[in-house]
Amino acid sequence: MTPVDEALLRAVVPTVIGVLVRRGADFAAAEDAVQDALVEALRVWPDDPPRDPRAWLVAVAWRRFLDAVRADTSRRRRELVVEEEPAPEPGREEDDTLALYFLCAHPSLSPASAVALTLRAVGGLTTRQIARAHLVPEATMAQRISRAKRTVAGVRLDRPGDVATVLRVLYLVFNEGYTGDVDLAAEAIRLTRRLAAAVDDAEVSGLLALVLLHHARRPARTRPDGSLVPLAEQDRGLWDTRLVAEGVAVLQAALARDRLGEYQAQAAVAALHADARTAAETDWVQIVEWYDELVRLTGSPVARLNRAVAVGEADGPRAGLAALAGLDPALPRHTAAAAYLHERDGDLATAARLYAEAARSASTVPERDHLVRRAARLNAALRG
Repeated sequence: MTPVDEALLRAVVPTVIGVLVRRGADFAAAEDAVQDALVEALRVWPDDPPRDPRAWLVAVAWRRFLDAVRADTSRRRRELVVEEEPAPEPGREEDDTLALYFLCAHPSLSPASAVALTLRAVGGLTTRQIARAHLVPEATMAQRISRAKRTVAGVRLDRPGDVATVLRVLYLVFNEGYTGDVDLAAEAIRLTRRLAAAVDDAEVSGLLALVLLHHARRPARTRPDGSLVPLAEQDRGLWDTRLVAEGVAVLQAALARDRLGEYQAQAAVAALHADARTAAETDWVQIVEWYDELVRLTGSPVARLNRAVAVGEADGPRAGLAALAGLDPALPRHTAAAAYLHERDGDLATAARLYAEAARSASTVPERDHLVRRAARLNAALRG
């Protein structure tokens, strides 16, 4: 067995990425394909070193890119034949995609690695999207996925992973589909329905309720030009009452089992928003209480951030700013939350500055444009 010259691999990577980009791949897709090719090189080259490493990497990376394009095309075609808001499906019909989720959540992997690998290999997300969802740098996530691939390279995938890992993957796939570049929400709902039909678990029901309640608000989330509509400004007449009713019923049945988990707590927050006929009627006191439960269950900094905003609504913006002060300012959307609370407190100059700062680090174009408009509106008010 000949050792792999890793210095050579690193040296030719930029050239290989450049070749794929010239052939028509976008830069992020080219990076992902080359990453897959490098993992394959580490597996194959010790026993069968190529005569031309650069040509070998180009060929394998290009095949990986084409495979990813075909997979994405197939998924989009499948989504076209599924209703945008999938109807409940009776029975326990076998689903190969869900089975694949379980297989990728292999016991030989840590939960974090299993989630990352499944999102990349089955969910179809890019390394950049997965890194953003996990709040880590893209390079860190690329290494995590590579290690996971190496771990399972010689392992038989005949021992499926646990339900909790699969739930985490489905949650992240839905969240990316709901807020990101690729529409994966319908597929995540479909698979969560299948899982709920097959597994008797309160948290599975909690996740199903959560995705249904969030998806019910989707028609009101954007304007015809694609710009974002904040929850408080949404036309609630556009919300899907059928999905709301189903989500609330699923949640109530889950909560009645007295096995509270993070997805049930999040769904309870979504249900309280859905129950309010207007933004002014929102029961923010109860929402704060549910965020308290969520923080207790997870310790999540994102949950703490959302709780601070809810405290600002329930007890006033200064109370919200006090709750926000204890959190890491580098947390995604921390600056935007601070801007909103300062605006509500009447400090328009600070709010405008923070909205502009938040826009510079926004993760999507619609979010960036929304924050820029908020800053411009406040600056105009200050000038007038």
